[in-house]
Amino acid sequence: QVQLVESGGGLVQFGGSLRLSCAASGSITSSYRMAWYRQAPGKARELVARIYGYGDSYYSDSMKGRFTISRDNAKNTVYLQMNSLKPDDTAVYYCNADQWRADSGWSDYWGQGTQVTVSS
Repeated sequence: QVQLVESGGGLVQFGGSLRLSCAASGSITSSYRMAWYRQAPGKARELVARIYGYGDSYYSDSMKGRFTISRDNAKNTVYLQMNSLKPDDTAVYYCNADQWRADSGWSDYWGQGTQVTVSS
């Protein structure tokens, strides 16, 4: 069982930066994929970025070049550095961990979310 707790959200001005953290209570070994999602009011939850156990990462197009996802397996923590923030980035940001096991299929865990608000 993995519990995820996000932190680092808040209010920031257009063009500013924030660093989100996601601390896992259990061990997030390299077998877990870690990701950040976000959900703006009235919109569906969308993938922001994902990082694999071996370090490769994926970004949604609108985040490329502005956001950086990283992980520290020793600290059981995943980060999302967000630069050049825009009002359209305003959303609740969620941390996600998932893992595939042949004997049990996918295990999927979510944090409670952290609010990011970008003022114009």
